[in-house]
Amino acid sequence: MGALLIVLCVIWAISGIALVVLVLMHSGKGTGLSEAFSGIQSSVGTGIIEKNLTRMTIIAASIFVLSLVGMMLAWPL
Repeated sequence: MGALLIVLCVIWAISGIALVVLVLMHSGKGTGLSEAFSGIQSSVGTGIIEKNLTRMTIIAASIFVLSLVGMMLAWPL
């Protein structure tokens, strides 16, 4: 395995773990870990936290997919 493939595998694994954690932090029907960590009970505060959590989840998913495609292209035939 080349150095590029090893780096892509590490990025893929870290982004996969981050994606799982971020998805589990999303709230479902008004409850979830995002509200527990926020400490803010107002709807404005939780809305901002949920929006940022959604953005981080999308970024982690994008990195996951891009690293997977990169590994596919870097894999020796």
